[in-house]
Amino acid sequence: MLQLNLKDKVAVITGGGGVLCSTIARNMAAEGIVTAILDLNLEAAEKVAQEITAEYGVKSIGLSANVLDKASLETAKATINKELGSIDYLVNGAGGNAASATTKAEEITENEMDSLEDTFYGLEMDGFDKVFALNFQGTLLPSMVFSKDMLGKKDGSIINVSSMNAFRPLTKIPAYSAAKSAINNFTQWLAVHMAKTGIRVNAIAPGFLLTNQNRFLLVDEKTGEATPRGQKIINGTPMERYGEPEELSGTVMYLLSDWARFVTGVVIPIDGGFSAYSGV
Repeated sequence: MLQLNLKDKVAVITGGGGVLCSTIARNMAAEGIVTAILDLNLEAAEKVAQEITAEYGVKSIGLSANVLDKASLETAKATINKELGSIDYLVNGAGGNAASATTKAEEITENEMDSLEDTFYGLEMDGFDKVFALNFQGTLLPSMVFSKDMLGKKDGSIINVSSMNAFRPLTKIPAYSAAKSAINNFTQWLAVHMAKTGIRVNAIAPGFLLTNQNRFLLVDEKTGEATPRGQKIINGTPMERYGEPEELSGTVMYLLSDWARFVTGVVIPIDGGFSAYSGV
């Protein structure tokens, strides 16, 4: 009978200093997985790793790494191999949106004709490029570097972090939506490419969770109440709430485990029913 078979495996989590991925890392540790927490912010990565070791008694290390710099990732890999051993799992959690890649207007109407800088025409290409690179290239490069250990074992699991925006692009955030859509396609492509190596490649597509990257769009800073956009999201989610970071972990553990040994190339929504709801 298939078992979870997670204990003592070694996992790399990029973006591990953030709320979502640090929560996933903690849940990994609860299952006995040894973790390497990677983040551009070394202090944040080390803090998460120290807390994991103290709480769960499972080894964890925090490292600074830039997911857009292959040399930086290879340096991190050398340290991981030395301190933790060979890598079994990779969670590509680094990503996010930016205000500079966001339109102020949801759509072009007669009212916006005199202020096109608030629309598609006013997008800053530097911001667009930054968001696309962080999400897509920041998934591709770590996959190149950290999956090499898995090749030698003919076993391993890569989990990419997509978004509901990949399936149903949202207004205002074209760069983020396009990048996450690219991650879906890349997940399927790499799953096929790796299929005979024993490495499985899948993705999760979270619905709406409040994060540092989207809070400015969803919550009014002055009142703390939902913005009109935030209220639209709640109205369009049958469960009528935002997701919680903990609620991503069960799907991640399943995809890592031997229970999903015949599962590769899938993107699983975790969205409170958002993708199933037509609005009627």
